[in-house]
Amino acid sequence: MTANLFNIAASVVIVLNIFLAIALIFLERRDASATWAWIMVLFFIPILGFIIYLFFGRQLRKKTLFRWEGRKKVGIDQLITYQKTAIEEDRFEFRLDDAQHFKDLIVMHLNNNQAVLTQDNSVRIFNDGREKFDALIEDMRAAKNHIHMQYYILRLDNLGMEIYNVLLEKARQGVKVRILYDEMGSRTLKKRHFKELIDLGGRVEAFFPAILPMINMRLNYRNHRKIVVVDGRIGYIGGFNVGDEYLGLDRKFGYWRDTHLRIEGSSVHPLQTRFILDWNQASSEHDIEYDERYFPAIPMKGSVGLQIVSSGPDEEWEQIKNGYLKLITSAKKYVYIQTPYFIPDASFMDALRIAALSGIDVRIMIPNKPDHIFVYWATYSHVGDLLKAGAKIFIYQNGFLHTKMIVIDDEASTVGTANIDVRSFKLNFEVNAFIYDRETSHELALLFEEDMTYSTELTKEIYLNRTRMIKAKESIARLLSPIL
Repeated sequence: MTANLFNIAASVVIVLNIFLAIALIFLERRDASATWAWIMVLFFIPILGFIIYLFFGRQLRKKTLFRWEGRKKVGIDQLITYQKTAIEEDRFEFRLDDAQHFKDLIVMHLNNNQAVLTQDNSVRIFNDGREKFDALIEDMRAAKNHIHMQYYILRLDNLGMEIYNVLLEKARQGVKVRILYDEMGSRTLKKRHFKELIDLGGRVEAFFPAILPMINMRLNYRNHRKIVVVDGRIGYIGGFNVGDEYLGLDRKFGYWRDTHLRIEGSSVHPLQTRFILDWNQASSEHDIEYDERYFPAIPMKGSVGLQIVSSGPDEEWEQIKNGYLKLITSAKKYVYIQTPYFIPDASFMDALRIAALSGIDVRIMIPNKPDHIFVYWATYSHVGDLLKAGAKIFIYQNGFLHTKMIVIDDEASTVGTANIDVRSFKLNFEVNAFIYDRETSHELALLFEEDMTYSTELTKEIYLNRTRMIKAKESIARLLSPIL
């Protein structure tokens, strides 16, 4: 009897695996490497593989997740239409050559991501967590109307409580506070932890929450964005989450090297729009309606050209990845890349190989320690491949490198939340600032070069002499890289 039940169960699993394999091949239209990786998981670990696929393998339905009628009132859509037409007719006013030089990239983001170009911004760069959060807290204390905060990871530890107490103080003063966190990234966090803020009129939402405890069929799709908007006038975007480790207080990681931007200028409006779209998707009862106070008139703050570009699994195009590729292929002198995870697809690898083989100075910086072991060895394997083409690889030694940054030629750059891996390109909801400004890009390049003094170079000789154990780890990690 037991043997018969086992045979029936085994037969059911085999049939389910066959149907899933057919769906992967003919219906979901994944790239070939991801398809083969999932087929291997299904057939080599049949029962567990089926469960893993249910939670991590299913594609998000291509439907409109983010709706907000108030977008029309902001005027962004009309501005995008005007900018596309004016650029096509060669009558758009580029205030600086920095932006005009990247007209093709700007048009691509306008067409595929509705990312309006603004040219009146000032940007402050942070590469230290304490400095970033001190500035953020100062801006929040000065808030008069609203604070919109969105983080992938939000911990109510010492730093989290420091920020939370400021939010309580502002809520008591009548400032509208909204907090959006990712259910997976902040999995120990619950709405009940914010009871005092909610009682004061604040609002808290989780992105893609679990329908049942411990069961979340959408946990593979994570809102990785980090956005703060204060009074519709000041915006923050970058890599820092909220937690003590981002101040360098975690013994495992040590100093936390990241990059974050504080923006003043018209680009705060599209950043605000992105927050509202995410908020309204997550909230079933407290949607944000259009109000002029969320989009106040902003006097010119500077001359930095910016586009706020977002991407996610709901989109047809891999928006941020395409922007990365366009930057790389536009480079004439150098490409500097900092990323904690480097697991690119074939198109990205080809772009960097071509750049390096063309004599462009390609430098990639990765951390010296893993926070995800398979991801780390897959990263090591991919950067090793680029050494053959002449790229230079640097391994950061002064703690953990979490920066997501690309700079080219002291002319253009991007900073945001998107790593260079399949997860950021296809699965996560991400947001980056694309910057068209020599001064800002040069400052970011100088930070990269300063970080080189805290790094060791991975040479071709060192890589070729790596141990058999490292080679084995690379081989396993690389085989799984399409689904990491």
